[in-house]
Amino acid sequence: MSEKEQRRMIIHFVDGSKKTLEFPQQVADSDATAAAKLKEALEARHLVLEAEGALLVIPFENVKYIQSYPAPKKLPSGVIKGASFKD
Repeated sequence: MSEKEQRRMIIHFVDGSKKTLEFPQQVADSDATAAAKLKEALEARHLVLEAEGALLVIPFENVKYIQSYPAPKKLPSGVIKGASFKD
């Protein structure tokens, strides 16, 4: 799998710990439903993923925030784009 197709996610938990995951691209950049799928995932209030043969269900109540690289090209409406950290 090419580096371009690889994705990375860092889950920052409320207890201060974090978990880094790498995974292949799940939705094609040209997929018109990508933004809707992201919105649906956020509304579910939990993150579900398969990693190393195990199913993980992580309730959002345990998550402080999630970083995902690279950002999807298709984003739900209302997302602030082009921001940068200044701290």
